[in-house]
Amino acid sequence: MRLPPVLVSALRATPIAALALMPQTAAAHPHVFVDTQLTVVVSDDGQFEGIEVAWTYDDFYSLLIMADMQLDNDGDGRLRPDEVQRLSGFDLQWVDGFAGDSYAERNGHAIALGAPQDRGVTVENGLITSRHFRAASGPADGVVIKAFDPTFYTAYSLVGQVTVQGPCAATQTAADLDAAYTLVEELLYATPASDLEDGYPEVGEAFADTVRVSCAG
Repeated sequence: MRLPPVLVSALRATPIAALALMPQTAAAHPHVFVDTQLTVVVSDDGQFEGIEVAWTYDDFYSLLIMADMQLDNDGDGRLRPDEVQRLSGFDLQWVDGFAGDSYAERNGHAIALGAPQDRGVTVENGLITSRHFRAASGPADGVVIKAFDPTFYTAYSLVGQVTVQGPCAATQTAADLDAAYTLVEELLYATPASDLEDGYPEVGEAFADTVRVSCAG
């Protein structure tokens, strides 16, 4: 099984990595659940400057990370300032080839997003939220954004409204989950079991909500 690079980066050389490397079945996907908030940054003249991404990890994964890093030893779900500093950037040491599970395009052509810039981390009620910024360029009008892990090991769910900083607006279209699950069933049925041991079908995009940016005038 191939681990998603963001998890390889976070878990590399740690005891909890062994959990992720245990044999898995197709029915086990996804393994990590992340509530995602997006802020699209647009300049005054309508240029797409980038995206701020906030990831709030599920309670089990947050617990694993804090336990592995020996944080919150009193178990109250809160961190001291020095512990927050140690945690900051824990999920931003990406391996080569990892796209960051955030994707942007315009007119069907991919938009390059820059390396992640750390915007800090917080812990509330035991849940870790990390933030980073990805720089971009070009006109903001017509930009389409999705957040997903192609392998569907991690499930990203957009929460709240996408915010736009600048003279544009964003609309969100929810994923067709019935169609997504049908796709999974069809691919699993058509894929030999031996192939599933090497990699789960890349169905993550089918579960992703779509964000479209428009700039009037």
